[in-house]
Amino acid sequence: MTELELEAENKAIAQEYKELLRISYQTLTDEDKKIIRKAFDVAVDAHKDQRRKSGEAYIFHPIAVAKIVARDIGLGATSIAAALMHDVVEDTDITVQDIEKMFNPKIAQLVEGLTKIAKVKTDQEISMQAENFRKMLLTLNDDVRVIIIKIADRLHNMQTMGSMADYKQAKIASETLYIYAPLAHRLGLYNIKTQLEDLGLKYTEPEIYNDIVSKIKETKEEQDAYIKTISDILSKSLNEEGIEFTIKGRPKSIYSIRRKMKAQGVTFDEVYDKFALRIIYKSNPHDEKFIAWKIYSVVTDHYRPSPSRLRDWISSPKSTGYEALHITVMGPKGRWVEIQVRSERMDEIAEKGYAAHYKYKNGATEEHGLEIWLNQLKEALENSASNAVDFVEDFKLNLYAKEIYVFTPKGEIKSLPKGATSLDFAFSIHSEIGVKTRGTRVNGKLVPLNHVLNSGDQVEIITSANQKPTSQWLDYVTTSRAKNKIKNVLNENTKKIAEDGKELLERKLRHLKITLNENTVNELVNFFKLQTSLDLFYRAGIGTIENQQLKDYAAQKSNTLVNFFKKTIKRSPSSQPEQIHKNEISKKFDMLVFGAEQDKLDYKLSSCCNPIPGDDVFGFVTINEGIKVHKKDCPNAISMQSNYAYRIIQAKWIDSSQEEFKAVLKITGMDILGLTNDLTKVISSQMNVNIQSISLSSEAGIFNGQVTVVVQNNTILKKLIDNIKKVDGIDKVTRVYNN
Repeated sequence: MTELELEAENKAIAQEYKELLRISYQTLTDEDKKIIRKAFDVAVDAHKDQRRKSGEAYIFHPIAVAKIVARDIGLGATSIAAALMHDVVEDTDITVQDIEKMFNPKIAQLVEGLTKIAKVKTDQEISMQAENFRKMLLTLNDDVRVIIIKIADRLHNMQTMGSMADYKQAKIASETLYIYAPLAHRLGLYNIKTQLEDLGLKYTEPEIYNDIVSKIKETKEEQDAYIKTISDILSKSLNEEGIEFTIKGRPKSIYSIRRKMKAQGVTFDEVYDKFALRIIYKSNPHDEKFIAWKIYSVVTDHYRPSPSRLRDWISSPKSTGYEALHITVMGPKGRWVEIQVRSERMDEIAEKGYAAHYKYKNGATEEHGLEIWLNQLKEALENSASNAVDFVEDFKLNLYAKEIYVFTPKGEIKSLPKGATSLDFAFSIHSEIGVKTRGTRVNGKLVPLNHVLNSGDQVEIITSANQKPTSQWLDYVTTSRAKNKIKNVLNENTKKIAEDGKELLERKLRHLKITLNENTVNELVNFFKLQTSLDLFYRAGIGTIENQQLKDYAAQKSNTLVNFFKKTIKRSPSSQPEQIHKNEISKKFDMLVFGAEQDKLDYKLSSCCNPIPGDDVFGFVTINEGIKVHKKDCPNAISMQSNYAYRIIQAKWIDSSQEEFKAVLKITGMDILGLTNDLTKVISSQMNVNIQSISLSSEAGIFNGQVTVVVQNNTILKKLIDNIKKVDGIDKVTRVYNN
């Protein structure tokens, strides 16, 4: 570089430094300025020979980070000094001890925390990242400002990533979206979160990002005009009420538009609330809430609000300290518009996160504000589970919610453990409602019974008097209350089927001139190789015991000669009498199924924990030995789950005799009025048959249908086919084997 260029660069550096002092959100004392000056000198000296990829002097980076810390986040001198020196220890010979001597232990501690994070190199492996993220969060135990400066560092890196290789850009950007943006959100740094997300999108999905940007530019004029119509009307009324305020239009971030498009499967033009209006009013602390609701009434005089989308964070602020009133109203042209109402104080808190808090807390210092904050975060970290990947996932959802809060249709709040499903919610209201649940609506949309709920969801339960739980429900719920109730009902159902089965068996045996007494029951249990009498009656009830098998039994019973020899040879009864009278259905766990669909796959039992039928197990996809099955409490389970979460599949043991099978029936016939009705009536009125899918069509008087049913065995299926054939107009019913 020439002398002139160097001189210009030095001038620019000095200029940046002056600006840093000028834009600080906190009021800096002379003492503060001395500390910052000293830190600046140390950094300039340490980085004097370094340049960034773009060619500019390295020192511009620490200054830029310090500016973000000072202006956008609003931290004080300690943090600004640490931000200026965040790379000093890593890149030069200066040690943390040196910094402690030159400054104070607090600054040294922050710099050390930042150096620690920098040393952790993140790998492509998501689990590695999670582990590092964990380490990074644990430094929070020292001081949350380490994380905040790290976020500022990441933001500046994202802003200046243009001159890097593509693959590096994508890697850094996805890490930002996975780790830093959710962190900024939890720290209440909403502005920074938005910037991080938008930049993250820019480098992970550049085409989509550019597409949305250009569309926003195209529609900008129209949007500005739209916002102006609303703000003109509101301004007039607010002025009449004598409220001091400013109105700003705020376009939705590119990332959140993309998220909406993805989540709702809509195009850019169909995303309605692309913009929000922000009304910021002046107020003394005493009248804040009163004025906010006054503004609410002015807004709703002009525009119809959506009650389900009213968010009152003034009465109960978010855990990040965010306070505001969010109203979603139907604006002109039938578009939803979000209006955010905040006082000037709330607005500062929203922009600066916790830094603004202690500014408003009388006499609270920066350190004190931090204390409260740190304690909340500490709690979260200490309760974290052992698996790092889960830890990150949880963190992304909510830093320390062990529970979620959901609303009933009437707006009452219910709390449920995290991970609870809509069926859990039904049981939490009342177990009778749970048992009769036919369907669930979340936020007005029909969802499956195993839909996992999030905080703030409004859940409506649709019941039906004829609904009964099935054994699959046990997989849909997570709360023990729901599980126990379902098990009880299933047992009652089983007993009811068994009672009907007993009568049926009695009738069938009467035809064969056999009385059903204790002796016969014992013989039948042994004949069918079952365990208990309830097993026998239950199988008779669901129709697995065929007439032919009973005839065989009768023939064998009447053949006394054979019986005599059998008795002589075989003295010991195969089932103990007390065993036979046990009032339960015995389960033989003899089959392993995998995944949510319960597929049958080849597997090997692993030798490290030797699972046996009935154990809680999971499948692990190995590289050359197929699926290996491990017990859930296998010593190697934790390391497999944290390092290779993507290779794990659910597995469970089932009793093949009670397993349900899918069968596809093809039905043809003549199209007669009311045929569909008769057909579905026949299928749904038969016990133990579930319709999974049905498609019916008719063309020129010919009727074609395909029905997929779930049955427990062939006997039930045969009975169903016979009943369908009896329906008037049906010609043929065949079972299709390759669906």
